[in-house]
Amino acid sequence: MSEGVILRALSGFYYVDDGERAVACRARGKHRHAKITPLVGDRVRFTPLEDGGGALDEILPRKNWFYRPAVANIDLLVVVASQAVPVTDPFLIDRVAAIARSRGCESLICVNKCDLEAGDGLARIYERAGFPTLRVSAETGEGIEALRQAIAGKVCAFTGNSGVGKSSILNALEAGFDLATGEISSKLGRGRHTTRHVELFRLSCGALAADTPGFSSFDVDKMELARKEELQNAFREFAPYLGKCRFQDCAHVKEKGCAVLEAVQLGEISESRHQSYVRLYEQAKAIPDWQRKEL
Repeated sequence: MSEGVILRALSGFYYVDDGERAVACRARGKHRHAKITPLVGDRVRFTPLEDGGGALDEILPRKNWFYRPAVANIDLLVVVASQAVPVTDPFLIDRVAAIARSRGCESLICVNKCDLEAGDGLARIYERAGFPTLRVSAETGEGIEALRQAIAGKVCAFTGNSGVGKSSILNALEAGFDLATGEISSKLGRGRHTTRHVELFRLSCGALAADTPGFSSFDVDKMELARKEELQNAFREFAPYLGKCRFQDCAHVKEKGCAVLEAVQLGEISESRHQSYVRLYEQAKAIPDWQRKEL
């Protein structure tokens, strides 16, 4: 039996890198019966077959997993945004970053297309919240070396709304890459989906990086989210104020004596971030536990 990591999942095959080659494996029936779906990024054990393929025997314990993008064992989620066309709604960033934190995964906010629009205002929101934040341009190369250093040696996934330039950034990070990039629709102000599936690529800086399909505002509502009681912990800048509210079960939405709301009023927490929290809290409250997605 051999071990490796799934780099790509396509048409029922899981392409497992064992350190020497990528072996096309089929999952054994027991995974279907157990309702366990192998994911890109999973470390697995497999049996090599005479035809050069393999049979996927076991999925090793995961450190984390995501419903969308469908990946596992991610060290760093690189959330790509833009203040040029298409303009990223901060709520999309906040939801993805909240999901990552609830999964025990760090997020890096990457504001792309800074040659067209600097995005300083957007970047400041996340710098103040304590996120590592970079302004980059896949077109000019600005900030690409800093990004390369930030992801070196890590398993990371690039995610963000359609058209923000995830594939273009990966092309800029690694000489010889030629991932497909899409045009921006002038009517809708958003990108066309060019990445159809999740795939991990080995980079010369030692990173394993996943290019993931873009999402829209509609898609982000389908993403799994922490329970409403746990959501406060997904907003890192809330931490100094938790436990200091008048009421022990404070939701930090509109309660009197709320330390988080006071911090928002004093400018210590971004109003934009708090608005996203309230929106996510209301969404999480509306989802009964039995309805939550499991992989």
